[in-house]
Amino acid sequence: MRLHHLQVVGFGPFADPVSVDFDALSDAGLFLLSGPTGAGKSSVLDAVCFALYGDVPGDRAAAKRLRSDHAADDVAPRVVLEATLSGRRFRIDRSPAWTRPKKRGTGTTTEQARVVISERRPTDDGQHLWHPLSTRLDETGHLVTRLVGMTLPQFCQVAMLPQGRFQAFLRARSEERHALLQQVFQTGRFDRTERWLRDRRVALRRASEQHRSTVADLVSRVSEVAGDGAPDDWTSEPTCLAGWVSGLAATAAVASQEQSGHAEEAAAAEAAAAAASAAGAELAGLQAAHADARRDRAALEAASTEHADRGRRAALAQRAAAVRPLHDLALESRSAADDLERRHAASVASLAEVLGLATLDDPQVLDQHRAATRALDDLARVRPLRHEVGDVASALADAAQRRQEVGAQLEHLAARAEQVPLSLADLEPRLASAREAVTEATSLGRELEVLRSRVRAARSADALTAELAVARHELDAATHTRLLAREALVEIREQRLDGMAAEIARQLAVGACCPVCGSADHPSPASPASGAPDEATEREARREVDDLEVVVEAHAQQVRGLETRLAAALAEAGDPLDRLLAAEAEVHTRLEGARATAATVESLAERQRVLLGEQDDLTRQREALATTSSELDTEVAVLTTRLEALREQVRTVLPDGADLDALVAHHRRVVDLAGRCTDTAAGLARARDTAESTRRAADAAASEAGFASSDDAASAWLPEGELATLLTAIERHEHELARTAELLADPDLVRAGAAEAPDLDLLAETHRLSRERAATARHRDLALRDRLGRLRDLSGEVGAALTAWEPVRADLDLVGDLAALVEGKHPDNRHQMRLSAYVLAHRLGQVVEAANLRLSTMSDRRYSLVHTGQRGAGETRGGLSLLVRDDWTGDSRDPATLSGGETFVVSLALALGLADVITQEAGGADLDTLFVDEGFGSLDAETLEDVMDTLDTLRDGGRVVGVVSHVPELQTRIPAQLRVHRGRAGSRTSLVLA
Repeated sequence: MRLHHLQVVGFGPFADPVSVDFDALSDAGLFLLSGPTGAGKSSVLDAVCFALYGDVPGDRAAAKRLRSDHAADDVAPRVVLEATLSGRRFRIDRSPAWTRPKKRGTGTTTEQARVVISERRPTDDGQHLWHPLSTRLDETGHLVTRLVGMTLPQFCQVAMLPQGRFQAFLRARSEERHALLQQVFQTGRFDRTERWLRDRRVALRRASEQHRSTVADLVSRVSEVAGDGAPDDWTSEPTCLAGWVSGLAATAAVASQEQSGHAEEAAAAEAAAAAASAAGAELAGLQAAHADARRDRAALEAASTEHADRGRRAALAQRAAAVRPLHDLALESRSAADDLERRHAASVASLAEVLGLATLDDPQVLDQHRAATRALDDLARVRPLRHEVGDVASALADAAQRRQEVGAQLEHLAARAEQVPLSLADLEPRLASAREAVTEATSLGRELEVLRSRVRAARSADALTAELAVARHELDAATHTRLLAREALVEIREQRLDGMAAEIARQLAVGACCPVCGSADHPSPASPASGAPDEATEREARREVDDLEVVVEAHAQQVRGLETRLAAALAEAGDPLDRLLAAEAEVHTRLEGARATAATVESLAERQRVLLGEQDDLTRQREALATTSSELDTEVAVLTTRLEALREQVRTVLPDGADLDALVAHHRRVVDLAGRCTDTAAGLARARDTAESTRRAADAAASEAGFASSDDAASAWLPEGELATLLTAIERHEHELARTAELLADPDLVRAGAAEAPDLDLLAETHRLSRERAATARHRDLALRDRLGRLRDLSGEVGAALTAWEPVRADLDLVGDLAALVEGKHPDNRHQMRLSAYVLAHRLGQVVEAANLRLSTMSDRRYSLVHTGQRGAGETRGGLSLLVRDDWTGDSRDPATLSGGETFVVSLALALGLADVITQEAGGADLDTLFVDEGFGSLDAETLEDVMDTLDTLRDGGRVVGVVSHVPELQTRIPAQLRVHRGRAGSRTSLVLA
C-alpha cells in the first residue's frame, strides 16, 4: 500500500480544504509530520484510516465527532484519498454522518454517511479515467480490507505504530497482553474451540446424568417388581445390572409355572360345587312355582262376584260415552247465551248513564252512534288549525327576539370600530423600536463573544506566566542536577583510569599473558586503592546521567511549550485584564437591555396583525348584521298577518272557551259504547238459537243409546281413566284364571311338588368356599404372570438404557480430558497454559525474535527481549510474559524497571517486530507507507541516532516512513516535513521539502 494524495475538508480540526501530497514526501523516503500539541497531527492519520475503513482508531472512534467544530454549518465533512492497493490505484471519497440545518424551516436534519470508491484505468487513447466501483459502505469496506490485506486494528498496529500503546503492551500483564494479541492475530477460533469443548463437556455430563437417572429409575422399578435390591456397585459398573435382571426373570418364570397348576385344580373344584348348587336352586324354584299357582287359583275363585259387577258397570259406561259429547255441548251453549245476555244489559246501562237517559232501546242506540260520529269529524278539522296557531306564534316571538339581539350587536360593533384605529396608532412606534433592538442585540452579541475570548486569553496568560516561572525554576534545578551528575561521572571515570592497572590485575590468571605487556609472569600485580570505583559504579553513574538528560529535555520542552502558549495568549488578549473586564460588563449590560426590547418584537407584531384583522372583521360583521336586521323586520310583519288569519278560522268551528279535548273524549266514549251494544245484541240472538238446537240433538242421541234423556246417560258415564282401570282389572282376572290352570297342569311342577325340599344354604356355602379358593389361586397366578412379563420388559429396557449410556460415558471421559487439557487444568499440561495462550505464545515468540533484530541496533547491543512461559507475579496463567535482558550485566528484569528513553526504544522495537509478524500473518501485504508516532523527545542524542538509523532501514525497498513528532532536533535531521499549524478558525498544513 502506498499513499499518493489526501484531501480533507470539515474533518477534525481542518475546517477549510487541506491537501497533502504524499508523492512529494515519498521522494525523500523519510519525512516528518510535525506541529504543536493539539494542531491535528493525529487527525491526518485519522483521515487516512477513515478514508480506507470508514472509522478512526483508538478511543476517538467512540466519540463519534468527526466533523470539524470550526466548519460552517453548511460545509459537509469529506475525506478523499488516492492510494495504490495491491498494485491498483484507487480514489476513495468518504463523508461521515453529520447534522446540518434544514433547508426549509427551522431545526436540523441528519445526512447519512456516504462513500464512492473509484479505480484509475487506462483508456484506448492513452488517457486515464476514474471508474466508480461501488457506493455502498459494506461493499467498499470488504473491498478495501481484501486489497490492503488487513483489518483496521491490524492496519493501525502495522502501518501506524502508536508508541504510547506499546509501552502499555510492554508492561502489561499476561491477561491484558492475551486480549491485545488475540485481537491483532485473530485467534478467536481457539477460544471458540475451548468454549466448544467446555460446552460439549457440560452437554455430555448433562446427557450422562439423564441416562444415569433413566437407568436408576429402571433399577428402582425392577427392585419394586421383584422385591429384591440392586447391587451396591452398579453406579461404577453399570454392566452388572444385565445379569442381575436376567436372574430375577428366571426365578419369576419358575414360580409362575408352579402356580398355574394350583389354579387349574381349584377351578375344577369350583365348577363341581357350582353345578350342585344350581341343581338344588332349580328344584326349589319349581316347588315354589307350584305352591304359588295353587294359592293364586284359590284367590281368583273368591273374587268372582266382584268380577261380574265390574263387567256390568263397564257396559253401561261404554254406551253412555257416545251421548256425553252432545250433552256437554248443549250445556256450554246455554251458558254462553246467558253470559251474552248479561253483557248486553251492562253495555246499554253504561251508554244510558253517559247520555243521561233512564232507558234506551236498540233503535235509539243506533241514532246516538251516528250523531257522535258526525261530531268527531267536525272536531278533527279544528286541531291542526290550533297547532299551526301555536307554531306561528312561537316563530313570531323568536323573530322579534333575534331582531332585538341584532340591534344590540350593531351598537357593540360600532363602539369597537372606533377603538381599533386608536390602538394601531399607539402600537406602531413601539414595534419600530423593538425591531431596531434586534439588530443592535446581534451586533452586541458578536462584540461580547470577542471580548469574552480576549478575557479568557488574558486569564490564560496570567496562569501561564505563573506556570512558566515554576517550569523555568524546575528546568534550572534539573539542569543543575544534571551538571552535578556529569561532573560525578567524569570524576568516576578519572578514578577508574587512575586505578585501571589494579582493575586489569584483578582479571589476571595464573599462567595467562598480561594484556598490557604480554608476560606470563606477574611478580607484583597492582592492588586497588580503598574506595576506588569499578565498572558497575561507572555504569550506574552513566545511567543516572542518561535519566537526568531525559528529565532536562522534558522540562525544556515544557518551558518552550509554555512560552509559545503565553505569547499566543498575550497576542490574542491585546489589553490588560481589568480593562477587558470593564468593557465586557458594559457590553453585557447593553446587550441585556437590547435583548429585553427585542424580545417584544414577536408579541407586538402579532398584536398589530390581530388589530388589523379585527378591523377588517368588524367592517364585514356590521354589513352582515345590517342585512340580517332588514330581513328580520320583514319576517315579523309576515308572521303577524298569518297568525290573525289562523285564529279567525278556529273561532268559526270551536266557540271561545270550549274545551276541545273534553268534547272529543265525550263523543268517542259514546261511539265506543253504542258500537259495543250493537255487537252484543247480535251475538245474543245467535247464542240462543245454538243452545236450543244442541239440547234437542243430545236428547235424540240418549234415546238411541237406551237412556230416557241425556241427563240419564250423563249419570251412567265414567271418566276415561276409571273406565280403562275397570277394563284392565276384568282382563287381568280372566288372564290369571288361564295362567293358573296351565301351571297346575304342568307335569314338572306336579313332580317337583311331590319331591323333598333341598338344603340350599349348605349347597351355597360349599360353592362359596370353593369359589374363594379358586379366585385366590387365579389372582396369585395372574400376579406371577404379570411380574414375569414386567421383569422381561424391564430387562429389555435396562439393556437398551445401558447400551445408550455407554457411548455417552465414553465421549464424556474423552471430552472431559481434552477440555481440561486445552483449559490448562490437566496434569499433563505442565505450564497450566490454555490452548489460545499457547498459540499466542508462539506468535509472541515470533514478535520477540523480529523485535530483537532492531533492538540490538537501537540499544548498542545492550538490551534484548526475552519471552518466558513462566507466570508473572500475581498471575494465575503463564505463557505471555516478557522480560528485558541487559547483556552488559547478564541480568533479566521486568520492563517496568526501564527508564523513559529505554522504554521508548524497547517499545518501538516491539512495535516494529509486531508489524513485521502481522504483515507476514496477513499474507505478506506490501506496506510502502509507514508512520511512527510520538516518543522521540525522551531519547538522548546517541540513542536517537541509533533509532534514526533503524528507521532509515525501514526505507529499504522504496518504503516511505513518516515520523510524527514535535521534537526540534528532528526538524533539523529530517528535511522533508509536513507541518500542521493550528489557529482559531481551524488548522492548516504546509509542505517543506529539502
